[in-house]
Amino acid sequence: MGSLAVLAKELGYKVTGSDQNVYPPMSTQLEEQGIELMQGYDPAHLADKPDMIVIGNTCSRGNPAVEHILSINLPYCSGPQWLSEHILKERWVLAVAGTHGKTSTSSMLAWILDYAGLEPGYLIGGVPKNFSCSARLGKTPFFVIEADEYDSAFFDKRSKFIHYHAKTTILGNLEFDHADIFPDLVSIQTQFHHLMKTIPEDGLVISPLQNENVDAVFARGVWCPQEFFSLTDDAAAQWRVTKLDKQGAVFRVSHNQDSGEVHWSLSGDHNIQNGVAAVAAAAHAGVSLEQGCEALSRFEGVKRRLEHLGEFDGVSLYDDFAHHPTAIKSTLEGFRRRLEEKGESGRLICIIEARSNTMKMGYHQQTLADSLTAADLVIWYKSEATRLDLDAIGEAAGIDFRSFPETGEIVSTVVAEAVAGDHIIVMSNGGFEGIHERLAQALASRD
Repeated sequence: MGSLAVLAKELGYKVTGSDQNVYPPMSTQLEEQGIELMQGYDPAHLADKPDMIVIGNTCSRGNPAVEHILSINLPYCSGPQWLSEHILKERWVLAVAGTHGKTSTSSMLAWILDYAGLEPGYLIGGVPKNFSCSARLGKTPFFVIEADEYDSAFFDKRSKFIHYHAKTTILGNLEFDHADIFPDLVSIQTQFHHLMKTIPEDGLVISPLQNENVDAVFARGVWCPQEFFSLTDDAAAQWRVTKLDKQGAVFRVSHNQDSGEVHWSLSGDHNIQNGVAAVAAAAHAGVSLEQGCEALSRFEGVKRRLEHLGEFDGVSLYDDFAHHPTAIKSTLEGFRRRLEEKGESGRLICIIEARSNTMKMGYHQQTLADSLTAADLVIWYKSEATRLDLDAIGEAAGIDFRSFPETGEIVSTVVAEAVAGDHIIVMSNGGFEGIHERLAQALASRD
């Protein structure tokens, strides 16, 4: 919604917004764009009767602003509908879908197109470091969008990506998530099946080779060409990757008789998969493999995606958005490999706030332990809302696992135990009560 506000401002509209507990980097970006942000959902914020009110999918009946809008019949729509009608018409939309990696992959794709001189528009759910903002209109038909399967609004239960009418689509992975709106994996796959129906016959779908959950979607019908990528030399994949180091910081991408090398600061197989998918999508828009790999080598990452915040009293602090067992596992294991390859002996400490509805509802109880084993110490923020049996998870993981109901206890524990050479990754898809800044200050000022 913050990125959408930026696009509306760029179109020339006067834009204001109401939200609850906005945190950086999006709050900072809105400030920089001169977009007035009002705290909470007070109907008084709508006293000037806006020409259009775009309602985000976190707002539902009972919200004071929503009730006011309905009572006095103010005009409203969903974010995806507004995008479709005002931004995406007659654009070549490149959509990035899947359970994990959408923000990183869409950031990579937008950067590759920009590096190749195509000046695309884009709307991304995070803030890419290669750009000054998370959204822009662009100067050519190309528009990159992060395409979410979550519902559009309380009055439109279709997945957001149905509105986007993409020509190029990346479907990077597919797992069960969003337990608050989807009862099972099959219901999510049905939404992706609907997405396949919207892609024109001259479009393209890019996906991993031999992914059972993704293949089940394709089995129900695909009406355009497909291309597959693989981290092996499997001839069935049009796009193949050869890792040239253990951590994934150097790799070769091959397509037909062409190949190119990527040397970047990222690590882990999940980032490589995101990268090769972005190169393949850019190729559909006319970017050469060589240019795609050159651009990836200059990709700086995304804020809050294993973002290094600095070193404080010898302790390195990172911020990461991971909030699903698969994402947690791939991030921790990739980081562990990086430490081993560099010969660093410090501990890997992971601090987690399980904030997604699916996590809080306990649906990942059986898979969480395995996702944590690469860490030396896991500290879990035990919120009142969680239904997870944290003791069972800690015991199954077989590592040093602790949980605290207060962020202050987490900060004091880390300050007391972290030593120079340790690495701390804070994982949350929210503000986490400003724990990143609090940890940095407390570590830097300890005696």
